[in-house]
Parts: sequence; C-alpha cells; structure tokens
Amino acid sequence: VKKKMWGENVNVGGGGVGGGSIIEGVLRLGQEIEVRPGIMSKNVDTSMKCTPIRSRIVSLFAEENELQYAVPGGLIGVGTKIDPMLTRADRLVGQVLGEVGKLPDIYTEVEISFYLLRRLLGVKGDAAQGKVQKLAKGEILMVNIGSMSTGGRVVAVKNDLAKLALTNPVCTDLGEKLALSRRVEKHWRLIGWGQIRRGTKMEDDKLGSNL
Repeated sequence: VKKKMWGENVNVGGGGVGGGSIIEGVLRLGQEIEVRPGIMSKNVDTSMKCTPIRSRIVSLFAEENELQYAVPGGLIGVGTKIDPMLTRADRLVGQVLGEVGKLPDIYTEVEISFYLLRRLLGVKGDAAQGKVQKLAKGEILMVNIGSMSTGGRVVAVKNDLAKLALTNPVCTDLGEKLALSRRVEKHWRLIGWGQIRRGTKMEDDKLGSNL
C-alpha cells in the first residue's frame, strides 16, 4: 500500500488525521502504517536524520462517508494515533504513508535526466530575458516530487543529466517524475522537469528508531 501525500492535518479523537490520494494498494481500518521520511532532525555532524513514524489506522473516510477500506481514486482522510503535535501546521505535507516495510527508500541525493523549457512561463520582456539558462553547478533549485517541495543544489551537470543534493530527504521511487524551478526576480519559476534515474539512499544509522 502506498498513499501520497500527507495533506492537511487536524486533530480528531486525540490523533492526527492525514488527507491525500492513494497511488496504489488498499488501506484498511486497523492496519499498521508507516509515514516516511517522518521526523527530520540534524545529527551532531549537521547531517540529516529521519525517524519514520509508525501508527495504526483508526478511521477512514471520503467526504462525510466512513469507510472500512480505501482504494485508489479521490481524496481520502486517514485517522491515526499519531501525536497531533507532529501533524499540526501541515508539518507532514508531502510525506508518504503506507504499509510498514513496503514504502520506497529515502534519498538524500538524486541523479536525474531533465528537460528545460525554452522560455520562462509568465515572464514579460524580450526574448533574452525570458530564455531559460542552462543549469549551473552550485545553484539552488526548487524540486517538486509529488506534493513534496525541497531545495536541490546542483552538484554536477552534463548534457541532460544532473545530480542534485536535496535540502530535505525525500521518500520516493526511482523513475518518479519531478519539476524544477529557479528563483527569477524574487519568484520561483518553472524551468523544466525530469525523472529520477538513481540516488543516494539515507544510511541505516541515520534512520532513527520508529516511534
């Protein structure tokens, strides 16, 4: 079971409630689930550490209809026993919920194939101002994978291939599509899209024990 994405979170019956769409599989009432990457923090050496969150489904609903199970299609609300302090203010937006042990790996770097637009969308001016420049080593982009937004520093680039170091680790599959945006005149502008070819997984010792 894989459910994306952890959306707006509220407190119902003492536990956090996530909203999103099921990508594949089935969610059932009473099922044990995991949320990845989970709680993010920094180690002493400033490297990122992720602690996946484990819980149990206590309610399922679509609009105002309570469900015993949920399948792909439409928006689903998932009531859990997760501490509301962890889910308030959309802290878990963009994270992935699913069966324990069945979710994708967590990546800190991704290697992508990409395609850049010829011109920026929504930018007025002459052709030179609207032209999308090539990716430059060291620049910071905004990377959207599903509903997860994170920064990505260009570590290396060659032709239509690039390696990005992510500001926050992302739980995703190889082959997943992503959008690339660049800061232009104080606004983030879409400059292209790409697909994840491979990546650097978060090491086991940097994955905290489950809650």
